[in-house]
Amino acid sequence: MPLDIVQIPVLNDNYVYLMREPQSGAVGVVDPAVPEPVLAELQKRSWTLTHIFNTHHHPDHVGGNMALKEATGCKIIGPEADAERIPGLDIAVAENEGINLGQETARVFDVPGHTRGHIAYWFAKSQALFCGDTLFALGCGRLFEGTPAQMWASLSKLRALPDDTRVYCAHEYTESNARFAVTVEPGNAALLTRYETIKALRAAGKPTVPSSLGEEKATNPFLRPMSANLRATLGLQAADDVAVFAETRKRKDSFRG
Repeated sequence: MPLDIVQIPVLNDNYVYLMREPQSGAVGVVDPAVPEPVLAELQKRSWTLTHIFNTHHHPDHVGGNMALKEATGCKIIGPEADAERIPGLDIAVAENEGINLGQETARVFDVPGHTRGHIAYWFAKSQALFCGDTLFALGCGRLFEGTPAQMWASLSKLRALPDDTRVYCAHEYTESNARFAVTVEPGNAALLTRYETIKALRAAGKPTVPSSLGEEKATNPFLRPMSANLRATLGLQAADDVAVFAETRKRKDSFRG
């Protein structure tokens, strides 16, 4: 049986995810920015929190760690490469390790770029990827502590997962990401169609997350440095993928559309 996943919008544009493994009743929360909405949702559902899954150390991802641990006695899981910056860390994990939530196992990916110690969790049986701020719907995280080569290598790991993987990213940035994406790949018909859908969803106050990885591979410019249309827009027809990715990220950093 797949995980029961509950999306909790918090702060301005963050998503926190509760997930319950139905056979064992184990309950995890991914990147709890603040504790109160998580505790309220747990109480509403009569769920008992057993695990926190952190992807990276930024305050809007770990801000609820200690209050939730104090309230529930849960275990905190996070990146070994950034252990000293994860509040209350109990279990440090790294590339290709497995971490259990009841009867389901998440595979860990080291995906540095946004931060030096960022990780992602892939629950294969539930077709669910929790990727924090590495991959967004139609976007990727800013390179605060990594290089374009590191980030492209990280995104390439996630890009290799099955197309039906659901991408549970940590922010509702999709509409602004789409406005940028159509400027660098204007000839992508799938992207233009998706943009219209995104505008309709947001106008109705509905989330655009999760998306599917197949959808991202077809429309997200940060997963598409091999696109001839993107390369033509950037004037980098003969460049390698890292150079195309780097220029795309540079343009997004200064985009004001």
